[in-house]
Amino acid sequence: MIELRNVSKRYGRVLEALKDISLSIGQGEVIGLFGENGAGKTTLMKCILGLLGYEGEILIDGEPVNRSNIAKMSFGTCEFSFFPEMTAMEHADFYEAHFPKFRRDRFRGLTEFFEFPVYRPIKNLSSGQKSQIEVILALCQGADYIFLDEPFVGYDLFNREDFYKVLLGILEPNETIILSTHLIEEVEGFIDRALMLHEGKLIGDKSVSEIEEEAGSLVEYVKKLYGYQADRVGRSLEMITGEKK
Repeated sequence: MIELRNVSKRYGRVLEALKDISLSIGQGEVIGLFGENGAGKTTLMKCILGLLGYEGEILIDGEPVNRSNIAKMSFGTCEFSFFPEMTAMEHADFYEAHFPKFRRDRFRGLTEFFEFPVYRPIKNLSSGQKSQIEVILALCQGADYIFLDEPFVGYDLFNREDFYKVLLGILEPNETIILSTHLIEEVEGFIDRALMLHEGKLIGDKSVSEIEEEAGSLVEYVKKLYGYQADRVGRSLEMITGEKK
């Protein structure tokens, strides 16, 4: 499992991006990571992946992140991490040479599902296709812990819905997904557990079944947890137009 013990992250002396976070992520879980912009979602992922320094302790299967266990984790990032001059097929060859557990069959299946142009340089593709290759490579690396940071940028609704179904169909019991997204309603039927961040703090950690019992749905739970004010639209329109809505 992944274990975080009192993890904090500062940028400079003032901005505390993560504040004393402790949690564990078990094998085979599908986790949704939620929070407003700036809540610390991407920072948390990058700390676990060893891409940022931090205070506290993070363990991957009982050991700190190091050369021997870094390949257990993969990262599909909305910031893009591919080689723009290379094609998808060239990426597959590169990954296969560097990651012994690279899943070539899964790569073929996912590129066919997306109808992905595997022989065109990625720099010449659309933003949606660039997001797709990020996700494809993260899922095919052969990692046990797969981090997906806003992976659906540029996807149309039907592609997203079908992709959830495909993803649930291909995941194996040892594969853990940590998914950061703002598309709360769409992922409710996909995730097992929700982690909620607010201003760098972990303010919620519940299974979907617990959320349904407590609030009826993930969306309602999020609204309750973040103190959503249902009358805010009416109040704003009244202030702008001078008319009560």
